[in-house]
This record gives sequence, C-alpha cells and structure tokens, in this order.
Amino acid sequence: MLNCIAVWIRFILLVFGGQKHVALENAALRQQLAVFKRNVPRPKLNDGDRLFWIGLRMIWQDWKSALLIVRPETVISWQRQRFKRYWWGLSQSKQPGRPRTGSEIRKLIRTMATANPTWGAPRVHGELKKLGYRISERTVSRWMPRKSGKPSQTWMTFLRNHVGQMVSVDFFTVPTIQLRVLYVFFILAHDRRRVVHFNVTEHPTADWTAHQVVEAFPEETAPRYLVRDRDGIYGYGYDFTARVDGLGIRQVPISAQSPWQNCYAERIIGSIHRECLNHVVVINE
Repeated sequence: MLNCIAVWIRFILLVFGGQKHVALENAALRQQLAVFKRNVPRPKLNDGDRLFWIGLRMIWQDWKSALLIVRPETVISWQRQRFKRYWWGLSQSKQPGRPRTGSEIRKLIRTMATANPTWGAPRVHGELKKLGYRISERTVSRWMPRKSGKPSQTWMTFLRNHVGQMVSVDFFTVPTIQLRVLYVFFILAHDRRRVVHFNVTEHPTADWTAHQVVEAFPEETAPRYLVRDRDGIYGYGYDFTARVDGLGIRQVPISAQSPWQNCYAERIIGSIHRECLNHVVVINE
C-alpha cells in the first residue's frame, strides 16, 4: 500500500514539475512490469490493462515508444471490440422475438417461387393466405430463392453517358471512443472521382442532409443527376426532396440491395476505412 502511494506521489511530482513525458513513460513501463509479475505461465491482459492503454493513447502522443508487451495495432483493436460489445448489448432484445418459420412453410415457399418464376413475394404471400398459413410478406420475401443475374447494361450505359453531369451521395458511420456513432455525409463527383463536399454529425436529418447539398452547389453549379440509395432520410423526407428538386437536380435512386450501382461512393468509403479509420481511435467529430 505504501509503495503504491509513493508511486502516485512521484507521478504527480513529475507531472507538475514539467516532466510529463517521463511520468507517462514511467507509468507505462510499471504497468507492463506488473503484468509480467502475475503468477501465471503466460500472463494475459485484462479489461483494466486494455483501458489503461486506450486512455494513455489519448493523452500521450509518443505512447508507442513505451509499448513492449503488445503491438500498437492491438491497442486499436481493443477499442473496436469494446465498441462492438457495447452496441451488441444494446441491440439485444429484452423479449422473445417472432416464432421461427417452420420447415414445411419454407419448403412450400421455395417450391411455389421455383414453379412460378414471375411471381413475387406479394403473390406468393397471397397464395399462402388462401391455404390458411399465417405469415408476413416480409418473411416470405426472406425465404424466397434469390435470382442471380448480371448487372443491367442499361444502368452501366447511363453511368458512362452522364459521368460529367453526375454526383453520388452517401453516409458511412464512424465509432468513437465514447461508444457513440458519427455519421459522415459526402458528395462525390463522378468525372474526377473527387469529394466536393462532406460534413459530420451525430444526428442526421433530412433537413440537415438537404442543407449540405445546397452548400455544395452554389450559384447554378448543381449537377444534372444525383445518385443515391434508398435510405429513408432521402425518400421520406420532404425537406430533402423539395430542396434538391428546387436546384434542378434529378434524383436517381439505385435498386434495392444493389450497392454496385453506387460503386464509386462505396469504393471511396472502403478506401477511407482501409487507409485511415482502421488505424486510429476516433475521439469526436
């Protein structure tokens, strides 16, 4: 106990004495030494050890120089795992969900869809109701066999013909050390694959998103087409639709579950994650 108090007194004296770097390096080395002294053949880091290094990374720029027991990439992966565990716990249902779909119904759905290729989920759902099965249309669509096909040549032709008059918009999320989620909105020009505008918020709305589009294209610089996905913030928000139409921009929603139709935006999101965000712990906006 006295040894612990002496260590803390020395740490405080070094910090207030203008030797913050020495104090932080001393604390990092002592923490690693304590791990090695544990009476186990191969000492493992616990949650307290991980939080110590995550916090030290926030306040000390040269933290990697004193890290010997693990790699710096491991410290960043701890923060990602902590974020996943936190939001996984929040997303768990407190009550039992829907009953599972029986194998008989699943087999019947696949049989009807295979025998009638032109039938969609609404038609199959209606036929099942006639047979006395109580099941939702969404469940029917989930169990119907997926139809594989090549991308539409018409869509690819549209992208090539209007590449100079087209922009793409999209959101991607960034987890923070406070276990919050930031939403990054960006606008990408297709001609040079360059980001013409971006902004970050924790609470995106249709009005906020429409304001970003207006800011990105002042004084008759608006493009002719705007490619977007079918997120509710675009389609259900009157503010976004009205303001974008007021700029003379024609919205081109991509097909459902077809991210390849917004491939340029998806590519830049992947590049940002691979080259930057996967190597850092984000603190705030």
